Amino acid sequence: MARIAIVDLEVHYCVGLTDEERAQPQRLLLTVDMTLDFSAAALTDRIEKTINYQKVVDELLAFGEKRNWKLIEKLVSNIADRILTEYEPESVFVEAKKFVIPQARYVAVAITRNKQR
Repeated sequence: MARIAIVDLEVHYCVGLTDEERAQPQRLLLTVDMTLDFSAAALTDRIEKTINYQKVVDELLAFGEKRNWKLIEKLVSNIADRILTEYEPESVFVEAKKFVIPQARYVAVAITRNKQR
């Protein structure tokens, strides 16, 4: 099994428990790690045989438009479900880093989901 990783993609989503926190998009860093067999893509050099990571990035950049979440746990779960459904990797790992605690570099929440067999 191989993997495609998008690391620390900067997005701006409305996330937070309070209405004030959700009033304006805030900076998050997303990491998405997808496992799949891309041996056919390696042999044929064809994008159709793998996951087009630019499409994933474009979707993630737009994912927060007109949406909001109270918890980043719900956000990473929604992203993982979407990637599994749309791009069909064997598994996906999604991590979101949020910068809300001044004494910490960041708070991170992560989830791994596997393809249903």
